[in-house]
Amino acid sequence: MTFPAPSDLAAALRELLQWHGADDVGFSAPEDAAAQFPGLPYAISLVVRLSDAVIDEIDTAPTHTYFHHYRTVNTQLDRLALLTGRFLQQHGGRYIAVGASQSINADGWHYRGRYSHKKAAVLAGLGSVGKSSLFLHRVWGPRVRLVTIFTDLPLPVYEGAPLACPCGSCTLCRTACPAGAITGELWEPGKPRSELFLPENCSLYMKKQFQHIGRGAVCGICMKVCPKGQNPKG
Repeated sequence: MTFPAPSDLAAALRELLQWHGADDVGFSAPEDAAAQFPGLPYAISLVVRLSDAVIDEIDTAPTHTYFHHYRTVNTQLDRLALLTGRFLQQHGGRYIAVGASQSINADGWHYRGRYSHKKAAVLAGLGSVGKSSLFLHRVWGPRVRLVTIFTDLPLPVYEGAPLACPCGSCTLCRTACPAGAITGELWEPGKPRSELFLPENCSLYMKKQFQHIGRGAVCGICMKVCPKGQNPKG
């Protein structure tokens, strides 16, 4: 089968996705994709920016508005992922989309998805990871959500080095985290998440303290205080 030229395919896909609400798009070829997605070596990372006004309302607890906004943006990302997959399939490709906020309960451990959206987005050159373990977009910091689609259609992937963690000596997220889930370690490629962030601490605290807000599913405090998400350039 003859595939469209990678540059032409990517340009058409970018235009389609931005028209339908994606704020950024990136392409990568993760080395570990073959193990989880045989025959689908390319990853497409989609970014949707969160509302600054909604996030700025967060203080010492998430708001009901933030919980609703969080779910709405995840739904938009999953819709964009399906749109991407249909586009790829119409051009002779195959695809698997990883849910925007889907946790898989494997052996009682339910704090991971099928594949790390952050890892794919970093490999695509869209940003880095902060001390909070949140993805930090190169412009909008942590105030974004992600989704990932794997495909066999050739794409012009990012070939530069991963962007470095920009946190430096900042400890605002660690200080603000009411669950004590952020260790304060600097992220670097290959560092296990467990050295940066303790998801069980975070989850248990949210379920105990914020049960009245989305059943304790979201918090957002570390995202609110991160200076990389404030006063964006555009």
